[in-house]
Amino acid sequence: MTRAEAVNPAARAPVNKVYFMQNSQSSDAIIIGAGFSGLYLLHKLRELGLSVVVFERGGDVGGTWYWNRYPGARCDIESTWYSYSFSPELEREWKWSQRYAKQEEILAYAGHVADRFALRPFIRFNTRVDGAHFDERAQEWVVQTDVGATHRAPLLFAATGPLSDSNVPPLPGLNTFAGEIHHTGAWPHQAVDFAGKRVGIVGTGSSGVQTIPMVARQAAQTFVFQRTPQFVLPAEHREVSEEESARIRSDYAQLRTLQRSAPTGFWANPGPHRFFDVSSEERAEELERRWKNGGFAFLQAFTDMLTNEKANVEASAFVKRKICDAVNDPEIAARLTPTFALGARRPVLGDRYYETFNQTNVTLVDLKQEPIVGLTTDGLSTSQHHFPLDAIVFATGFDALTGAILKLNLKGRDGITIQDAWADGPKNTLGFMVHGFPNFFMLAGPGSPAVRGCVITSTEQQVDWLADCVAHMRRHRLATIESTAQSDQAWVETVNEAAGTTLTSTVDSWYLGSNIPGKPKVFMPYSGGFGVYRDICDNVARGGYERFTFSKAPAAAPAEQAAPSC
Repeated sequence: MTRAEAVNPAARAPVNKVYFMQNSQSSDAIIIGAGFSGLYLLHKLRELGLSVVVFERGGDVGGTWYWNRYPGARCDIESTWYSYSFSPELEREWKWSQRYAKQEEILAYAGHVADRFALRPFIRFNTRVDGAHFDERAQEWVVQTDVGATHRAPLLFAATGPLSDSNVPPLPGLNTFAGEIHHTGAWPHQAVDFAGKRVGIVGTGSSGVQTIPMVARQAAQTFVFQRTPQFVLPAEHREVSEEESARIRSDYAQLRTLQRSAPTGFWANPGPHRFFDVSSEERAEELERRWKNGGFAFLQAFTDMLTNEKANVEASAFVKRKICDAVNDPEIAARLTPTFALGARRPVLGDRYYETFNQTNVTLVDLKQEPIVGLTTDGLSTSQHHFPLDAIVFATGFDALTGAILKLNLKGRDGITIQDAWADGPKNTLGFMVHGFPNFFMLAGPGSPAVRGCVITSTEQQVDWLADCVAHMRRHRLATIESTAQSDQAWVETVNEAAGTTLTSTVDSWYLGSNIPGKPKVFMPYSGGFGVYRDICDNVARGGYERFTFSKAPAAAPAEQAAPSC
């Protein structure tokens, strides 16, 4: 793998690009991205009768699940909830085989959806969007792709995904390392063999937690470079029986009602009591029961566990005791134990993650005590040690929420760039639109609740809202829609207020862009709950889209009358 491929996963896409027969084409709408939001949006816009083209830099549908093929990759939302709800027929015919679907199964599901709803003919695979500008005179977006073609459309949608722009830290010596380099978010499509090798894994977020136990089973030595320890909750993966699968599919209508009412977009059986309204014995019993059952339901054992500081301290202590029980060496256990509040960062699901550090071939390196100095030809150096390595895996996450959108190199009215518009952090209205960029719509981006729970639940609601908005524009012969500067600023304040009611704003995380050097530290996702967000969006629509401004489509020119005959 080349260093360019490590930094830019698009460089590793298959080469069978689809070239246009003409240098320029037009349609009613352009969608960038064929992940779950892009696929459903394509389906909805086609239902409205629009001509649509989708540009997808990967070689197939699936978005993040096309690229994230690292060992152990699977969803941390249960399959019951991590699926489309727009088609009862689709729900009845698809059977999930595991409680938490593996990457391969999720990718197969995305492919099935694309085929079932005949979406592939409208998707241009292996095609990257390099830039787009708004032609004010024609009231159209002009999109440039890496195949040298341009495409015009009045409507432009970014379904680029909130976690799609891989973050490879710019370490000194990155280009000098002679061994293999991989990023979990840009994994090779062929199997990677770590048998007998010395492997360094940088990062202990979700992808790192899933990758580390798998690599440790193969590698001769595994060095885990940890900057911030995580709360890792047990997933308790298991197969889904035929009986359970049939019951879920028969109950989907009721389950979806529960799902849409949940603040996170998936149902986790929230407990009915506050933490201190029951005895200490009952609290311990409920926490233990949920721990053994696995999943994020642990976080909803009590209604105030993530908001009441005293309750959170006790719940955090429970998890910390579990870490001590799992790790034999007390010193290593201490280094694996978080110091922040439970829930302040999005917890991670894993199985036997902590137990992995009992293996003699696994070494934990605490980067808070000895930060990375750089890479050499034969390994990685910290301020205190040099670690000879044959391969390095960067599990360092993404330039979340804004990274992929910024790389579209958008220019709106008067040539304003998206980089300039967001110089101090992303500003938009409802997570949908940016002032100065007419008819440009975002899905699962900053200002939306997508990454605060089940992304599919969030993007389905967003797609439905946008499709209704487009239908409204067509009914009333409206050419453009644009958010106002005042509504953008007001939504930023709303997002900040919602974050202030949770623990997530109290620590540095990728929610604030803290993992990207030089990125403005602004809390980006909406944390007020999926249901609250849906109500806000619906009220805006019912009020005639009062947070947005429209321009009328020009009236059709009258037909020329024939000159009178002599």
